[in-house]
Amino acid sequence: MKFIVSSTYLLKQLQVLGGVINSSNTLPILDNFLFELNDSQLTVSASDLETTMSSIIDVESTSTGSIALPARLLLDTLKTFPEQPLTFVVEDNHTVEISSNHGKYALAYADGNEFPKAVALENPSTTTVMGDILATAISKTIFAAGNDDLRPVMSGVFFQFSTEGLTFVATDAHKLVKYTREDVTADQVAEFIMPKKPLNLLKGILAGNEDAVTIEYNESNAKFTFENSVLVCRLIDGKYPNYEAVIPKENPNKLTIDRIQFLNSVRRVSIFSNKTTHQIRLKIAGAELNISAEDIDYSNKAEERLTCDYQGDDMQIGFNSRFLTEMLNNLGATDVQLEMSLPNRAGILTPIDGLDDGEYVTMLVMPVMLNN
Repeated sequence: MKFIVSSTYLLKQLQVLGGVINSSNTLPILDNFLFELNDSQLTVSASDLETTMSSIIDVESTSTGSIALPARLLLDTLKTFPEQPLTFVVEDNHTVEISSNHGKYALAYADGNEFPKAVALENPSTTTVMGDILATAISKTIFAAGNDDLRPVMSGVFFQFSTEGLTFVATDAHKLVKYTREDVTADQVAEFIMPKKPLNLLKGILAGNEDAVTIEYNESNAKFTFENSVLVCRLIDGKYPNYEAVIPKENPNKLTIDRIQFLNSVRRVSIFSNKTTHQIRLKIAGAELNISAEDIDYSNKAEERLTCDYQGDDMQIGFNSRFLTEMLNNLGATDVQLEMSLPNRAGILTPIDGLDDGEYVTMLVMPVMLNN
C-alpha cells in the first residue's frame, strides 16, 4: 500500500477529524485515524464510538488497503512540514514510512479491521439544508444548552423539522433559545436531540459554507453528508421538555434598546455584582432604564442610566448578568426588545433587525429574586 499526498492538504483534513478524538479513550484503537485506500481515493476516519467522522482525500495511488495510524504523532509531525508532497509506504515490519523532501519517518500502525465501523442508518428520513444555515442555527442555540449529566436531554440541541420550517431549541432551565427558519422546510415531521460535540464540529466546518448538507436521521442516529465528508453520531435518548409551555404569551411591558449599549452597560455593572449570584437589577420607568448591581459582602456597587423606548408599567426585575451577556452577545441586531410581564416571570429577548426573511430568534431568560 502506497500513496502520495500534499502535506498541508492532509494536515487540514486531519485537524478537522482530530476534533472527534477524545483525550482519553477506553479503546486504544480510538487514538488512531483509520486510513482506507482505494486507488486515488483515501478515506480517513476518526471515532469516539458515539461520533464517527470521515473525509475523502484525493491522493496519487494505485493500491488498496486499510491501516490505523496514531493520530497525535501524525498531527504533530505534519504541523512541522512546509507544503510538499509526502509519500506514505506500508512496510512489511508493521510500520509506515513517510518520505518528505528532507527525510524519512517510520511509525507503527494497527490493523484497520480493528477500527469500529460507523453505524449504518436503517430507513432514515432525509432533509437538505445549506451549510451556512445549519452552522448559524447551531451557533445561535448551542450556548444555551445545559451541562447537567442528570438531565441529558437538556445537554443537546433539539431539532424540530416540519413542512412549515425548521426549529432548533436549546435550554438549561435558566435560559432558552428558539431559532426558527421558515425559508427551509422538511418533507415530513421529525424531532431529535443532537449532542453538543458533533454540533460543535459541524459549526466549525460549515460556517460560511454555501454547499448543501444532507441530514439523514432515524430514532437513534443522525448522519450529515457534505462536500467530501460524512459525520454519523448517536442521538440523545429521551423526550425533550415542552418548551412552548414555558414561553409566556402575554407580555405587556416592552423595552426597546440599542443592543451594544445595553450589553456594555450590563458588562460593566456586573463587575460589581455578587460573585455567586451575578445578580443585576433592571429598574424601568418612563424612557429610562436603570441598571444596578451590589455586592453587600464587599460594599461594591454600581449603577448606570440608559435611555430606552419603553411601553408598560414601571417595574423592577432581576437577572443573572452572565445569561443576559451571553444572549446579547449572540444576537447580531442593532436594537433588541425585552418583553416582560411580572418580576417573577421570564423575560423574552428578541432582535428587532439583522435577520433574514423567514428567520426568527426568541431568547428567554429566567429572572432572579430581588432582595429589596
